Amino acid sequence: MNTPLIDAQSVSKSFDTRQGSLCALQDFSLQMHEGEVVCIVGASGCGKSTFLNIVAGFTTPSSGQVLLDGREIIGIEPRCGMIFQNYALFPWLTVRGNVAFGPHMKGVSRRHRHEQAQRWIDLVGLKGFEDAYPGELSGGMQQRVALSRALANEPEVLLCDEPFAALDAMTRQIMQQELLKIVQDSQKTVLFITHSIDEALVLSDRLIVMSARPGRVKAVYDNDLPRPRQLDIQITSHYLELKREVWGLVQEEVIGLNS
Repeated sequence: MNTPLIDAQSVSKSFDTRQGSLCALQDFSLQMHEGEVVCIVGASGCGKSTFLNIVAGFTTPSSGQVLLDGREIIGIEPRCGMIFQNYALFPWLTVRGNVAFGPHMKGVSRRHRHEQAQRWIDLVGLKGFEDAYPGELSGGMQQRVALSRALANEPEVLLCDEPFAALDAMTRQIMQQELLKIVQDSQKTVLFITHSIDEALVLSDRLIVMSARPGRVKAVYDNDLPRPRQLDIQITSHYLELKREVWGLVQEEVIGLNS
């Protein structure tokens, strides 16, 4: 097996609160290889987003370390692209301006950054909306802009923090299918956080179930459902068997958290 692209080694993270120290993650270890799509599921508050923020370099672990391509992540990591649930677009910039922002900050020439932006705008199905502002777009279209903006930076790893959670069911399925196509075409490495087991099973090569706080690895599933993955995959008996098993593990943690 090749050296992992992401190597999280016994990561723990605690926060100081008015009630004292709160341990969000405890001895969390994960290895991801190039081109792999890993989804993490777990109960609310189990530390999923905390781990994602550590990989992005937004926060540092209390102990342990995360390596990206053999180098420790010690600050905001330009090799990672982040997609948030709330789009996080610049409202004063057009679609083209938002997508080209990263290359612009890297000093890419105007012509080349616009070419880069157009490539990703076309890929996510927003051709014809280059000059629209975020406030003129639907939620699904805004999330397409956020996705293309992250990809325009050519990250080694795409980090997704429940990016489709705020979308309606139909738009969410469309965005899942778009992400599947993009991953297949670009071979991007993706770390995806979600509360939806269906979403995790549709998208992932490997699925990580986290324990309730403090978050630890409770179970790991190699997702052997066939690719190219289609959204109607959930009608198969194998899919339903995997879903029941994962849901049972998550439910155990939710019951334990509330008991």
